[in-house]
Amino acid sequence: MKAFEANDLPIIDGEVINDPAWKSILSASGFVQQSPDEGKSATEKTEVKIMFSNKNMYLAVICYHNDPENIMILDARRDSPLDDMDSFIFIIDTFNDNQNGYAFGTNAAGIEYDAQITKGGEGVSMSRRFSTGAVGGYNINWDASWSVKSLIGDFGWSAEFVIPLKTLRYSSKPDQLWGINFQRVISSNQEKAHWSQISRQFTVNRLISAGKLEGVKIPLSKSIKFIPYALGQVNSVNDSSKTNSNDNDLGFDGKVNLGSALTFDFTYNTDFAQAEADEQQINLDRFSLFFPEKRAFFLENAGLFSIGESTRGGSELSMFFSRRIGIDEIGQQIPITAGGRLTGTFSDMRVGLLSMSTKSEDFSIVRLKKEMPNRTFFGGMVTNLNDLSTSGYSNQVYALDGQLGIGEISQIDGFMAISKTPNLSNDKAYSYRLSASRSAQAVQTVMSYTEIGENFNPEMGFLKRSGGYRKWSGRIFTRLRPDNSFGVLEVRPHINYDGFWKLDGFHQSGRWHIDNHLQFRSGYEIHTGVNLTREGLTENFDIYPSKNITVPASTYDHVEAQLYFTTPSTDRISFSVMSYIGGFFGGDRIKSTPKIRMSFGDKFNSEFSYNYNQVKLPQGSFETYLSRARLTYAFSPSMYLQALLQYNNQSGVSSINWRFTIQQSAGSGLYLVYNQTEDYDGIPIESKSRSFILKYSQLFDLR
Repeated sequence: MKAFEANDLPIIDGEVINDPAWKSILSASGFVQQSPDEGKSATEKTEVKIMFSNKNMYLAVICYHNDPENIMILDARRDSPLDDMDSFIFIIDTFNDNQNGYAFGTNAAGIEYDAQITKGGEGVSMSRRFSTGAVGGYNINWDASWSVKSLIGDFGWSAEFVIPLKTLRYSSKPDQLWGINFQRVISSNQEKAHWSQISRQFTVNRLISAGKLEGVKIPLSKSIKFIPYALGQVNSVNDSSKTNSNDNDLGFDGKVNLGSALTFDFTYNTDFAQAEADEQQINLDRFSLFFPEKRAFFLENAGLFSIGESTRGGSELSMFFSRRIGIDEIGQQIPITAGGRLTGTFSDMRVGLLSMSTKSEDFSIVRLKKEMPNRTFFGGMVTNLNDLSTSGYSNQVYALDGQLGIGEISQIDGFMAISKTPNLSNDKAYSYRLSASRSAQAVQTVMSYTEIGENFNPEMGFLKRSGGYRKWSGRIFTRLRPDNSFGVLEVRPHINYDGFWKLDGFHQSGRWHIDNHLQFRSGYEIHTGVNLTREGLTENFDIYPSKNITVPASTYDHVEAQLYFTTPSTDRISFSVMSYIGGFFGGDRIKSTPKIRMSFGDKFNSEFSYNYNQVKLPQGSFETYLSRARLTYAFSPSMYLQALLQYNNQSGVSSINWRFTIQQSAGSGLYLVYNQTEDYDGIPIESKSRSFILKYSQLFDLR
């Protein structure tokens, strides 16, 4: 595809077909299905046009549709998942290195959807929000300043994007070659298609599968952004002191582009009042819970600072976990005095520097990463924590990581690290991991080995299991697409194993997972599986302290059946449920997690979920349940009301988080937030805390 110079600037209103500025620009088309009929031409025509001015990248898309009344809009909020409705996404690899890039997208309602791509875009689904501490390559929490407008007509729908060049990091070469790809979802057909074909096992964010955009001739970009904020807050805490307080505060964030490849971010008296509250969790094992990062400052460029190991349930080990900064062990905010971060590319080396301070602690990171062709990189990172309240106390982690790409579908990756902590021996303060994987169209395989020394202590990171362990993991996952098989689109039989041993050889945990997924062309899915589990306890485990239920030290082997069912996610009302039944610590457990999502037009959507456990042990029986409701009303793509309502009977706490947002641009706007927690035992007993927050931030673009 060829980039064109913008001789006449388009009017950004979503009207593409009749805009004279687009008439002379050649288009890219010929999209190819990934699903349901892999390799066949898309059922509807899509045209994409691109041109550049000295300040902006302009992209126009025309999504033809033979039945425009069936164009589905399920959500009008920024960064809403786009795989469930009619949508368009494009990705750009501005350095053409198959390592780092950006994604921008919209739907027929004109929402803004953007993301950062790192590590080649591999390792995590696009529908998941990347969080610091995970190791995937798609960061949906990155928000940039740009605009898009959409239009629905009798032809289908169209959209126009304006991406300021100062939003992007790119090479200083006068004539550049970028990687680029486009994805269109047609919900009425359960169809997903791409301009540069993507095999079924990958997503559009996989940069090595992108096509090429030739003739990009753009100047170096410079930008200084300053975002001051003012905040008023009323707090009520119902503890022994019965305190009430009124707080007013001022602070600012800023961003300076140092050329087109480096960015310096700075912050003073940092505030995250507009961040969503944490989702409560049920904990029935003896290991640490992982709560993902939700604060925008730490989510931007999070992938650069990520070294560790993650699973579907979150992180098991991360050398840097940003929630260690400004959040205490029970989730309460600690004021951040100031901080700065430098990220980008310098002399063909990815660099990352971070320094943050609170009243009691200083945090710093140095990260270097050399990226090479074919998804290969080598890097190192140093983290340092200084405890200002304890004279001379500090903790450091020194880590190396790397990946070797073999062809387009195989790779070897790993890391090694050591920590230094006062009063802990350095002899066993180590960790390392080695993994090999191959992702062919029909069969995917992964094998890995991890070892953590008993004194390894990443105090700026996250370690789910302390005390040291060895872990073996393996996975064989197949994707089969039978012809004319009773409406079945894909069959996915697979087997996984994860086993943990203490360093003395004791088998702490093990799980064989044997499963098969049936995905139907209609969008329905059924998963059936069996789990063979082992849990080894070297000491008694207080599994439910409020009822004095303790599991004796022993080794427990069990069999567990699981069943998952979901209706099409493209429906306005969709339902899913995951259920387990089987042995559990010498007894039995039934677990069920139903979820229902409802969308009414493009304005209101809701999601209700329930996590239920019925546990019967020789030492006693108990039930846990966690109910959660998410409600959103979008007045427009930039103005919306959101609520997160939760109740957890294990902790006996209910919580409410209401947020009203009028977003002027990424990171700035008006925010009204109400938080409340209550002790609860069937009926409200006592309000523990309440807060009402009004925050306004304004973006000043100084260059």
